Amino acid sequence: MSLERSGRQIHFKSLNMPDVHHQTVFFQGHVQGVGFRYCAMEAARGYDVTGFVQNLPDGRVLLEVEGEPAEVLAFVNSVEERMRHFIRKTDRLERSRPAQFSEFTIR
Repeated sequence: MSLERSGRQIHFKSLNMPDVHHQTVFFQGHVQGVGFRYCAMEAARGYDVTGFVQNLPDGRVLLEVEGEPAEVLAFVNSVEERMRHFIRKTDRLERSRPAQFSEFTIR
């Protein structure tokens, strides 16, 4: 957002940020305590993606990832393939939105 002053009032103008492909992915199964987040972080290094991976209190792992659609898909598929023995169910939500992340992290 940029700041524009006119007289004594301050107006905010939104920048036209291009949308990126985004996926929210929930992994269920025996996905905590098995190096899942570290594996996702290692996999992310091979793709042009940003976001985070996080353990949830209910035992699932949350993956938030954004980038070009092909990169996001390949990355998520890579995580699923690497951790396939621990995953029982995967739920994905896909959409386009302005970029929110600048790197990939573990939370």
